[in-house]
Amino acid sequence: MKKIILTGGGTAGHVTPNLALIPSLRELGYEIHYIGSYQGMERKLIEQAGIPYDGISSGKLRRYFDVKNFSDPFRVMKGYAEALKLMKKYKPNVVFSKGGFVAVPVVLAAKHYKIPVIIHESDMTPGLANKLCIPSASKVCCNFPETLAYLPEDKAVLTGSPIRAELLKGDRLAGLQYTNLSSNRPILLVIGGSLGSVTVNTVVRQALPQLLHDFSVIHICGKGNLDESLIGTEGYVQYEYVDAPLKHLFAASDLVISRAGANSICEILALRKPNILIPLSAAASRGDQILNANSFSKQGFSTVLEEEALTAETLYQAVSDTYENRRSFIQAMGTGPLTNAVETIINLLEEAAQN
Repeated sequence: MKKIILTGGGTAGHVTPNLALIPSLRELGYEIHYIGSYQGMERKLIEQAGIPYDGISSGKLRRYFDVKNFSDPFRVMKGYAEALKLMKKYKPNVVFSKGGFVAVPVVLAAKHYKIPVIIHESDMTPGLANKLCIPSASKVCCNFPETLAYLPEDKAVLTGSPIRAELLKGDRLAGLQYTNLSSNRPILLVIGGSLGSVTVNTVVRQALPQLLHDFSVIHICGKGNLDESLIGTEGYVQYEYVDAPLKHLFAASDLVISRAGANSICEILALRKPNILIPLSAAASRGDQILNANSFSKQGFSTVLEEEALTAETLYQAVSDTYENRRSFIQAMGTGPLTNAVETIINLLEEAAQN
């Protein structure tokens, strides 16, 4: 039996592509193991999928000064030692890494044992963790044509992002029943990323009096971000996190507001949902979401609203304009190139596992 180790963690974006691959890997008879951080959010998601999970020590590699910069290298070294033991224990034929800092010691351990590694980079430009891993990889998969210029030519493969098949099987009526919302008004779905966004949450709630004149609102706001004062507001429902029913909420929605994480926007593209992207500001990130959002805007897939320009008024105007022109966005998304990322990546893994 062929064996594979999957890795990646830190956000849901580092986990959901792995989850998208699991059904195909099971069909091919792979024994699957997952290596993540001790108590990262990936642990719950992977264990719910019935995959054996091993946690290792993980440290973040920061580009800025932080006192943890002195202790985290030792955590990474400990994680590397733990990953070496797990590689020796499971003896995988291949490793697939979705990135995040927990993946670095796993990829390096695989290299030590000469186990082939396939990496996936979701964003326009490789993050620091993947930059460290690329020299150890057999192939590097990516979402955007622009990313190929940042990758070794002999390793780069344009695959797109693996999309969970069940996400495409949502039912609008089931979504309405789950939320108890009426179909009399168009539905706006707000997603602030797997960890939520205080900035987006705040402005959406400030804009509610205007939004609720024309729309019903489903607001997925992140853990600990519920606003109890808004419970019971007609036409507005809020959730900390939605797992399995998310496909139905997407099916029920007519317009989506989202951060611009690569996996999220690829799912929105696959679902052909008119959308407004609010990328994480360059001041709070390395600017990858801005690049992702601008790429989608240029292709006619999305309206982009910069965080610095985000107010209740600009949000309402963007929602109104995007909904009014929704057919042009749907048409553009329908003509965009959609690759079968799952099939392409599975083929790469099969090829690597046989070498």
